Amino acid sequence: MTFVLKRLPSLSQEAFNDYWLNTHAPLVRSHAKTLGIRRYEQFHVALPDMAEATRTSRDAVPGYDGMALIEFESEAALTSGAGDPEFAAAARALLEDEQRFVDLPRSSIWFNHVHTIIASGDT
Repeated sequence: MTFVLKRLPSLSQEAFNDYWLNTHAPLVRSHAKTLGIRRYEQFHVALPDMAEATRTSRDAVPGYDGMALIEFESEAALTSGAGDPEFAAAARALLEDEQRFVDLPRSSIWFNHVHTIIASGDT
């Protein structure tokens, strides 16, 4: 699952990063087994001036404040867990916390398959 995040307008980038890493990440970790999460990575914004120049040169949409990649044990485990009350409670806890720092209507989330084209040492 890929989740590109926009922070709430009331938060600075620093406050958003701090909450996401130090409050939300431990919450995700605490529910990982229930939700079948095998891997969770956060990508925080870096080089904002360079990113803006690159975005502008491509006439791309305004950037996001971060991205999360979540890998689940399997599609079957993810879809079958959706009917489980413990799974639902864990998912609800994460959503409630996301509402404290993520501008959900301006963010985007989707489920995907990863195709690695170049991996370390391949070049």
